[in-house]
Amino acid sequence: MASTSSNVSISTDPTNRPVAALCASCDRCRSRKTKCDGNRPCGNCASRYMKKNRLTSIEGIDVSLFECVYSPAKRRGPVPGKSSAKRTDEREKFGGGAVGMSVDVNGGGLTANDGGGMNGVMNKAPWMRMDQLGGMMPPMFEGGSVMGGNENVLGSNMFSQYNVGNMNNGSGGMNDSFVFQPQQQLMQQSNNGMFSTNGGGDVMQQPNLAFQQQMQMMKQMQNSNAHNRIDSMDSAPPLTQRLRKEEAPPDNIGVEKSVTKHLSLLEKSSVFGNRLRSYYSLAVDTLFNLPPVPSDDEYCPKINSNTNNSTSLAPCDIAVLRAARFAEIALGALVSHQIPLALELSNAAVVCLKQCAEAPIHQSCMYHIAKAYFLHGMFRSYRGDMPRYFKYRRVCLAKLAQLDNNEVGGIEQLISAVAFHDSWAYMIYNANASDLPEIDDIIPQISSCGRPSLVTDAELKYNVSTDHRNIASDPNNQMWIQGTPPVFINNEAPPLSRALDALACAVRSCCDHANTRYDGSNETHGPNPSLTCRAVTANINELCSRNMVLSAFTLLQQSEASNGMEKNHGHHLLVSAMDAFLDGGERKDASGGITDAQIQSLLSVCNTIIEKPYLLYQGGITYHMVSNSAVLLCHLMNSIYAKRDVSSNKPLGDMEAALFDEVLDTFLAVRKLLHNHRRKIPVLLRCHGLPRPNLINLQRDRTPGAPFINLGETHMCASRSCQGFVLMACSPCVAAERAQAAERARQEQRNVLDDNDFGKDGEWDFDDGLNAVVDELDLDDEALLSILGKIVAA
Repeated sequence: MASTSSNVSISTDPTNRPVAALCASCDRCRSRKTKCDGNRPCGNCASRYMKKNRLTSIEGIDVSLFECVYSPAKRRGPVPGKSSAKRTDEREKFGGGAVGMSVDVNGGGLTANDGGGMNGVMNKAPWMRMDQLGGMMPPMFEGGSVMGGNENVLGSNMFSQYNVGNMNNGSGGMNDSFVFQPQQQLMQQSNNGMFSTNGGGDVMQQPNLAFQQQMQMMKQMQNSNAHNRIDSMDSAPPLTQRLRKEEAPPDNIGVEKSVTKHLSLLEKSSVFGNRLRSYYSLAVDTLFNLPPVPSDDEYCPKINSNTNNSTSLAPCDIAVLRAARFAEIALGALVSHQIPLALELSNAAVVCLKQCAEAPIHQSCMYHIAKAYFLHGMFRSYRGDMPRYFKYRRVCLAKLAQLDNNEVGGIEQLISAVAFHDSWAYMIYNANASDLPEIDDIIPQISSCGRPSLVTDAELKYNVSTDHRNIASDPNNQMWIQGTPPVFINNEAPPLSRALDALACAVRSCCDHANTRYDGSNETHGPNPSLTCRAVTANINELCSRNMVLSAFTLLQQSEASNGMEKNHGHHLLVSAMDAFLDGGERKDASGGITDAQIQSLLSVCNTIIEKPYLLYQGGITYHMVSNSAVLLCHLMNSIYAKRDVSSNKPLGDMEAALFDEVLDTFLAVRKLLHNHRRKIPVLLRCHGLPRPNLINLQRDRTPGAPFINLGETHMCASRSCQGFVLMACSPCVAAERAQAAERARQEQRNVLDDNDFGKDGEWDFDDGLNAVVDELDLDDEALLSILGKIVAA
């Protein structure tokens, strides 16, 4: 390796032609401070080009089109020759080089030798002090001889020359090798009387007082030099901290910047960390009721009951606990709409998961790592990245399949949480398995545990195992949990978990019903009925949607009565919404409108979300349920408004007017919340865009039958289940036309987002710094999933 004057590293190839060494990262990744894989083109530039040109492969494309450029790498350190020139200039500045000393035992005296090295910049103040001290020598020293004797002795200039000796790195301390030799010589001569005679002369046997002072000063300077060296060694940073970022181990928790930057938020004493965790608990965990992640000190006794010291934990176990905590507060930051912080915390969780991906994990940590994968998958789904959600949920189930029975608590809670969030994906994809992303090549399917053993009466009745390992490895549950709800039929599971699983089954059943009505086929005798449809048909009295909602409400009341806890608003919101939806489908009043029970349920849902808007981030289809409840309130106001007598200007009755005002106030408030929430989420996840009532034109338009709110202006959701609420007053032909028009409009909106490269978050104001965080998170996710795919396959 040679070097040129331009400070660029140069190497030679076998033909002796110079070749410039290139940087490890391309210019775009270096400018955006994102990780680069070093390929040509790199993964970031390739994905950007494919997204910009709507391609699925880069085969056959010229590399120059990607604009992936690697600049020459600059040589680190000073330019060769510059340091020596600088030392020469310093010697000339101070009037020559450092002065060495040697004792001439034959000729007598001390001679100065030019050419000694100068290790640092010379300190001028000590030099002056030594000159002054040298001038205090008695007259007999000034001539270099003692009272006419022939032997030379230490002259007065010795100490001035001595101070021009080696200095230690400009700190004022002298080099040990330089100090020690003259001191030994001085002490030896002092012990020998310092002088020898040539006969007849008076000989001084006691050392001079000035000489003793000079010796004492030399010792002090030597001690000071040693102390300075020790202090500099103690203050030096550890080896891992002195490493450059590209040289440091990437998976070391103590080194990775994305983890250490936010480690303080995991402490229980962190006010800001506790605030984020509160957002997570109120918005997400109030529905799932998952066990909390223990601190390191709380977890340590589970491993070793004889110690409470967290330093005895293995690094991989610490990484698991940190990953679960980071995943929790990342969701909390997302709920509080702190998007940059949420992305950084999610990236920190991925880094921790990468560290413990291939390491042997203690069995008691297996549940927490499964929870971390599920929560991180939820985070990805909230960003509209459904393929990664399906990948991480499969890894979560793979970890649950490795748990032993009764090893840790919370398994039923986690499975019911996965089932309820799966029901949301079931609705988004309209229960069509062919539209699901292909993930088997990345995360293979979980190996089956074989034919399950059915023990309890419920298992024998429904022909479904309630063991968590069989649930996780069931081939029918690889993409979403379907069929008979396994946690609901388990009488030993917690009541809240059973209620949540029952609601998930009711949502899937309603989606199947909406799809068959859209296709015009029979729900039970269609070409390919779903597993949930088959299970409900076989056990209609127990598993129909109406009975599942009633069972969930009973279990909810049972849990609140036994635990003495306050009202669980998340569960009650879901039960009220499902009760209003199913009540409208089964029975109506004589006029064909909405019943009083429905009105009370709808107002309860909307008032709850007005009081607690963070519940819109609740897992599953909560946001869609609230949107559909608002749509039903629009139908109610339109029906009341249509009853007015336009010809006679007869006003509405007092009861109807009061009800209309109450519903209108509620609708306007909840519509504002839904509109703001809709702007924050990706296009794929958005439910209806509700129109506002045109109050100005209502005074002018006296046409009979004109609606108070024109639902024809609604931007409909992509889910057929949600579209039915908007189109419930339309004929089948009009409903089909509007559904197709809504799908075309949504596709055009997706194309606009792709053309402008706005990212998957649906945000329109991402700056370059936030885009860099998003790209870094995507790269870390891909690296983690590639590792997990090999582990699951093995």
